[in-house]
Amino acid sequence: MSILKIREVGDPVLRTTAKEVTEVTDKTRQLLDNMVETMYDAEGVGLAAPQIGISKRIVVIDVGSGVVELINPQIIDKSEKTYVDQEGCLSIPGETGKVERAFEVTVRALNRDGEKFEVEGKGLLARALQHEIDHLEGKLFTDKTI
Repeated sequence: MSILKIREVGDPVLRTTAKEVTEVTDKTRQLLDNMVETMYDAEGVGLAAPQIGISKRIVVIDVGSGVVELINPQIIDKSEKTYVDQEGCLSIPGETGKVERAFEVTVRALNRDGEKFEVEGKGLLARALQHEIDHLEGKLFTDKTI
């Protein structure tokens, strides 16, 4: 496994809509492993592939209850209930801001074996899912600070 370089604000890849993964391969699984190692090394709770310079719809998250790996994630449901909390980002070191997010979300994605699954998140997991999926759309949390 490898620790990858995290791209920082100003890098154009962070503002590009990521491409859908058309086939889950061993290379995809190796990328997931490297992303998890990179996220832990940087002491983050989430990492999207564009943050390491790869414009693919891949996200890894661990808010303390184990790693969630998502390929081509889509938010399919979210609560009307929202809350405001501080966010930071590995691609914007040292900066935080208050962002309003849905309190609960349901995300559909592919796992590392290419199988469809859904994950339901509340609180911090919901926030991390929304934050990382925003990266896949070329959006940063600073676009949403209040």
